[in-house]
Formats: sequence, C-alpha cells, structure tokens
Amino acid sequence: MTKVGLFGIGHDTYWAQFDGLLDNLKAYQEQIKNRISGFGVEVADAGMVDNSAKAHEAADYLKVQDVELVFLYVSTYALSSTVLPVAQKLKVPVVIVNLQPVAQLDYEAFNKLGDRGKMTGIWLEHCQACSVPEIASVFNRSGIQYDMVTGYLQDEEAWAEIEAWAEAAKVATAIRNNRMGILGHYYGGMLDVYTDLTRQSAVFGTHFEMLEMCELKKYRDEATDSEIQLKIQEFHTAFEVSKECEPVEIERAAQTSIALDKLVKNRNIGSMAYYYEGEPGNEYENIVTSVIAGNTLLTGKNIPIAGECEVKNAQAMKIMAEFGAGGSFSEFYLMDFKDDIVMLGHDGPAYSAIAEGRVRLVPLSVYHGKPGKGLSIQMTIKNGPVTLLSVVEGKDGIFLLVAQGESVAGPVLEIGNTNSRYRFPIGAKRFMNEWSKQGPAHHCAIGVGHISDKILKLGKILGINVVRIC
Repeated sequence: MTKVGLFGIGHDTYWAQFDGLLDNLKAYQEQIKNRISGFGVEVADAGMVDNSAKAHEAADYLKVQDVELVFLYVSTYALSSTVLPVAQKLKVPVVIVNLQPVAQLDYEAFNKLGDRGKMTGIWLEHCQACSVPEIASVFNRSGIQYDMVTGYLQDEEAWAEIEAWAEAAKVATAIRNNRMGILGHYYGGMLDVYTDLTRQSAVFGTHFEMLEMCELKKYRDEATDSEIQLKIQEFHTAFEVSKECEPVEIERAAQTSIALDKLVKNRNIGSMAYYYEGEPGNEYENIVTSVIAGNTLLTGKNIPIAGECEVKNAQAMKIMAEFGAGGSFSEFYLMDFKDDIVMLGHDGPAYSAIAEGRVRLVPLSVYHGKPGKGLSIQMTIKNGPVTLLSVVEGKDGIFLLVAQGESVAGPVLEIGNTNSRYRFPIGAKRFMNEWSKQGPAHHCAIGVGHISDKILKLGKILGINVVRIC
C-alpha cells in the first residue's frame, strides 16, 4: 500500500499556558489521519512536532517510512524551525494542511467568555492560518517543493483536494513499481515515437522487460481447444461481435489473446508497447495481425497496451488507468471546422470500460500502414468530460502534457477504428496549435473525467513539469 507521511506542528510554550489546548489539537490531527487513511493509503503519523528537537526525530521516522509525500498539519501557530528539518531530510513534496476546526468562530459566544486567558487559548486553537505565510516564506527561500490546502475540518472541497493528493501518491507508487513489456520494435520512421528508455526509468521508475515474439508464439502454440472456446466466449461477453467476423479470424484472435495473457502473467507485466511486421506468411506476422482483440481485453484489465511500440503513450495510458479514468490509445484523425471539434482514435487497442455503448469487434480487410488484415475495435469514448494526456520527451527532459475537453455526440468514421469527437474550451484550431507546439508524439491517452489537477499533483510528486493546454 502507498505510504504517506503526516505530522502536526505546534509551539510547546503554549501547552503549560493554556489547559486542554494540546489535547484538542491532537484530536484534530487524529481526525485528519483517519480521514486520509480512508483514501486507501497508509498514513505514517509522526505526531505533534512542537520544538526543533522533535522535528529531527520526526524527520528520521518519516525517512525510514519511505513516504511518497508528507502532509503537514498546521495545528496552531508554530515556529518554522519545527518544519524545515523535516522537509529538508525527506525530499518529497510537502502538502501544508491549513484546516481550521470550524468554518466560522462564534464571535458572540467567544467575546462573552470574559476570561482573556481562556479566550486566547481558544483563539490559538483556531489560528492555523497564522503560520502558513511563515512556512511558505522559509520553503521558498530553501527551495522546498510544497503546496497547500486551506479550509476547515468539515470542508469537503478541501478534503477533495487532499484526496486528490492521496490518489496522485498511489499512482506514483504504481508507476514506480510497474513492469512495462516491449514486444517487437518501433514502427520504422516514426521519429516522434522513439524514446530513451533509460530516461523513462529515471523519471518514472518503470522497469522495462524486453519480450520475444518466439515466447509469444510458444504460448500460442500451447493453447488448447477448450481455452480457445473460453476466450471466444469472453470476446462475446466483452464485445458486440460483428456477424461480418469470419470464424477463422475470431479463433485466430482468441488463440493469440490466450498467448498474450500467459506472456503478461509469466513476465508480471503491468503495461506494454508493441509493434511487429514479419515477412508475408510468416508465423510472427500471423500473430501480430491478430493481437488487437486480446490487447483490448488486457487494456480493460488495467494492463494498458500501446501499439506502434509507443512506450511514452503506454506510460500515459498507465497513468490514466491508475487514476481510474481509463486511457484509450489515440491519435489525431481529422478536424471538423464547422462543428469546431477534433476527432481522435486508433485501430486499437482500446479501453472498453469507457466506451459509449457496446464495443464492437469488426473485421478489417487491411490494416492501414501495417501488414495483413484481421479484427479491430469500433467504439467511441463516453460522451462527457475527458482528459488527454501525453508523456513528452523534449530537449530538456520528460514532461506531461494535458488538456481537458468534452467527448460529444455526432457522426464518427465507421471504419473499424476507435474514434470520437472532442470539443475543447479554447476551440479546435487553438487546441491543435498549442498542443502540437509542445512537441508530443502523435499518440495520446484519453480518459474520462477532468483529472488535470490530479495529474499536476502527480507531476509534483515525480518531480517533472506538467503543461496544461486547457
């Protein structure tokens, strides 16, 4: 389970002065810990840090816990010297949690207390904001990466922001522990698709497993008749299988799908990029022209597969899948200037769980730009909000490119490909220009929902830039 850190800060001088203050602040911190734990992460709680000595103890504890990020709960005014040692040692993003106990103090009841000492204690219980500028000032001058969430304990908007941080931490863990398979080779001449695997590993922590077509062939040859019939049943469950599909093509795809499943299981693969051609009539050509259905099933099981050996896009698809948004393999198809939309799609693989209606399995008499013929996927992305993501390798390193738009109803190309119509708030022309100028490969991953804020948080955890177009 992904682990995040938590520590509260206070000022130990206050505890003897104001009875009950420390206990109340600790109770608030416990509420925060329990709420964060509910987001599916393990919380390593370093407790209340109220002097510089405890700061070093908390830093040592959280360092050993190997947290993805740390939540800093500002419980009351606290000296910045209680914060800096922790942030310096951990070297992970710090999220300053500035949550008051209540949205509004009952001023009338407060001012009627009549005891200025007691009143000061209650004020200190609610003065979380006091330290926030001081902490930000020190972090800015120290080069510490941080963000902040401001609100109150029952503020659902603030909690949604904290949950997004927890989600981003979980995705970072998943990407760092991912094993990406590479099967075959690049599509020759697609210079935009080529990438530096060492840099991909350095940035994302991904392990790359080089796979052999002969291993896939071995598993395919071992497939039994009963396994093939079960896989064909799975096709009919997952897809609307067109009556145009020849039985021999369905069986061919089913046999390859069984082999893909075994390859992924035996090599512990969490995502994959593939492409192959082979000589006409060669057994490897027979395999590679029958992979789309099986790869679509795997993609729908959170093992995203990118064609044309687009490693960068397999990374983007995995990120989207881990956020629960899907992540379908796409490229630009055409533009409709009258409707002000851009159409994107691909011949597969697709993320069937985010389809508008049933996913169709259809035959293609020719794979455009590729050898042979076989089965393909016809689907559109659910109408509604979508996010586009590309992992970009620029001259200064890797960054994430993101845009939000809408999948809208309307005519699509019935050519046996995934394709959908997308509208962007900045318009089709401006979107096309601004997206392209960032220098991504021509593929991207498309998922449902607007999650660019979560991707921005992931970028901060991974230490890479995120460029948002719209």
